[in-house]
Amino acid sequence: MLCMVGLMHETAYAKINLALHIRRRRDDGYHELETLFAFVDGGDVLTVSAAEEDRFTIGGEFAPGLSFGPDNLVLGALAQMRKMVWPGKPPVPPLAIHLEKNLPVAAGIGGGSADAAAIIRLLDLHFVHNGDAKELCLASQHLGADVAACIVSQTRIGTGLGEKLACLAVDDLAGRNDLEAPALTLCPAIGEVLSALRDTAPLLARMSGSGATCFALYASDAARDAAAAAMPRAWWRMTGKLR
Repeated sequence: MLCMVGLMHETAYAKINLALHIRRRRDDGYHELETLFAFVDGGDVLTVSAAEEDRFTIGGEFAPGLSFGPDNLVLGALAQMRKMVWPGKPPVPPLAIHLEKNLPVAAGIGGGSADAAAIIRLLDLHFVHNGDAKELCLASQHLGADVAACIVSQTRIGTGLGEKLACLAVDDLAGRNDLEAPALTLCPAIGEVLSALRDTAPLLARMSGSGATCFALYASDAARDAAAAAMPRAWWRMTGKLR
């Protein structure tokens, strides 16, 4: 019998790192970091409905090559949320999940982590009813270090591996991306993008995360839209506002 739930939608908001500082190397081989997460008001889109059995489909510009199997973070998050249903409460029913992949893959703007976070928010709202963002973040850490930030999808400082979140102080826009210089060495085209963005007089232009996406911030919608129009047509572009 199908659970009578209508069509549900959730946005997987694109993430940018306004700053990224790489600190000491840990015993596990990872590095401690300090980062300033911010989120754009657009991204991938999840559409979910009750079904006879679980189905997962992917469409959109960047769908080709993505996994439909259990290694996809959306399905990993679904499995995790099913474990979080309180004893005696109705389970999460079989679902038909469609991911419209609008964001490029492995581009330093959230990607799979944002998709996992979106299904977590949707399932909690409609089925799990945990309501505790900190608990949801802790339960999802095994899915990726930035999934917690993507669950919150608001500007936050991230430390540790990025999973420890704190609210913003007034002077936290200052900083740098420590990975930008080595990325420029490996991929000089990043420098071309940054140069083009900086020619449009932004408030800030920088590479996000480990790359290769670059972003620029502007004082007005008009300045932002004019800058986007000035970029080469062959480049992938996304415009929006920070949430």
